[in-house]
Amino acid sequence: MEQQATDISKLLERITINPDICHGKPCIRGLRYPVDMILELLSAGMSN
Repeated sequence: MEQQATDISKLLERITINPDICHGKPCIRGLRYPVDMILELLSAGMSN
């Protein structure tokens, strides 16, 4: 359980929220890809 919490915290460190980038939507750190767009692509079957 502790390992899972560590893994999740590492993933969350990659997400940033900045009102000046992508209208304040959560984005992947260092990129301007909104998290919701990445999740939509993954759910549609895109892998790379």
